[in-house]
Amino acid sequence: MVVLDCADPLSLAEFYARVLGGAIVDDGDWCTLRLDDGGRLCFQVAENYRPPQWPGQDVPQQMHLDVVVNDLDEAEAEVLAAGAVKHEVQPGTTFRVFLDPAGHPLCLCLS
Repeated sequence: MVVLDCADPLSLAEFYARVLGGAIVDDGDWCTLRLDDGGRLCFQVAENYRPPQWPGQDVPQQMHLDVVVNDLDEAEAEVLAAGAVKHEVQPGTTFRVFLDPAGHPLCLCLS
């Protein structure tokens, strides 16, 4: 299980549910996204949350998610529609870097 700190757990859980599928269990300051494959992605309120500032290290990213996809253009359209923002820094050609609504880096990677 992976837990992401954020200011608004339900909002971030809803974003990842659109990107990854699954069902949300909302417990207020904690939300769990139960993925279809049995995995879980959790979100918790962090007081004074500050989003990571990738690629700089003033506020380090601490972790990020890589999502393996078959088509980068199609997956990009889906994550943008769900609320992600494409990062201005794109250091590779087989993956693309986005920021989720709480500012965590999220990479789409070719399978």
